[in-house]
Amino acid sequence: MLGSNMGDRQAFLEQAEKIISQNIGMIIVSSSIYETEPWGFLHKDNFLNRCLQVRTDLGPGDIISVIGEIEKAMGRKRIKRDYQERTIDIDILFYNDQVIEQDNLIIPHPLISRRRFVLVPLCEIAQGLIHPLLGQTMGELLDACEDKLLVKPLPSD
Repeated sequence: MLGSNMGDRQAFLEQAEKIISQNIGMIIVSSSIYETEPWGFLHKDNFLNRCLQVRTDLGPGDIISVIGEIEKAMGRKRIKRDYQERTIDIDILFYNDQVIEQDNLIIPHPLISRRRFVLVPLCEIAQGLIHPLLGQTMGELLDACEDKLLVKPLPSD
């Protein structure tokens, strides 16, 4: 999952995709880009978000390390633990059907079912994917999601 709400948001998403394909693996499919309201904090700028499915030979621990390097190289500053604006945010939502709980990595991402900005683009590319802990498809999770924040497709050029 990619997100940006600072500067040229679309350019940041495109740059992140390019770096991911060079350093993590081949992008198999990507969702449309969605404009979304910030979740968990107030900010004047909306996010652009997109989900990717990536084929990789890297393990989850290696991927999270590469993601940290990409975010840092693209100007993301982690000042505090709370949610904040960012040039780029890259999250691993799933890694096959694995369940991982480590200090710096939890898979599946623990907030998937509560966030429309994740579920809408995820349903576009993997509506029938079953959450390994919740036992529901992404479509079922979206139908049950109580989040009402804006999630709208970015118009195509």
